[in-house]
Formats: sequence, C-alpha cells, structure tokens
Amino acid sequence: QVQVVESGGGSVQAGGSLRLSCAASGRTFSSNAMGWFRQAPGKERDFVAAISWNGVYTRSYYADSVNGRFTISRDNVKNTVYLQMNSLKPEDMAVYYCALSLTMKNSASADASEYDYWGQGTQVTVAS
Repeated sequence: QVQVVESGGGSVQAGGSLRLSCAASGRTFSSNAMGWFRQAPGKERDFVAAISWNGVYTRSYYADSVNGRFTISRDNVKNTVYLQMNSLKPEDMAVYYCALSLTMKNSASADASEYDYWGQGTQVTVAS
C-alpha cells in the first residue's frame, strides 16, 4: 500500500526557514515525480515545487513565487523528498501537501491532477 507522509511544518517569523520532509512508502519511487503543493484558507491548491530523476540527473521545477527561496531535493535511498524554505513570507502561510505520481517518470508537472497519492498536509505558519 502506497503512503505519503509529510512532516516538518511549524511556525516561524517572516524571514525564517523551515524544512519539510515527505516520506513515501510501499515500494521504491526513485524515478517517480514528486511535488509539493500548498493551500491557504479560502484559496485553491497551488503548485510549489516538483522534482524528477532520470537515474543520473535530478530536475527541479518551481513556482515563480518561491523560485530562489525554496529548494526541493530528494533522497532516493530513503524514498524521501525535502522542501527547504528560506526567507519565508506571510504569504507562504498555508497547508503544504506532498504528492507522488505513479505515471510521471523522468519528468514532473505543476498540474495537481498528474499526481496519484497525497499526504495529509502539514501546516506552515509565518508571522509578520
């Protein structure tokens, strides 16, 4: 059974940093795309970042709003994806969701419908 579990959310002051983790279990997902999305109250779920691996190189994708501040990475041995969030802003406050695609290999997408499994979400609060 495939499971995706996020951890690492919390509360920080604006300008601070947090690192989110996402562990996938059930089988090996080293070549599967994984992504992060977020949803603020009253808003739609938005793409944050995604990562793919072709066996040699990783490729990262970012929303414009986080590019340069957030970094996505993956540890294929641990089946885990990380989201390092620096220079956090109040507008980054949201529930962050990790997602796993069973079909996207060697590529990734900002389209939430391309992902098959989702975590329960972890809250990120940024105080101004």
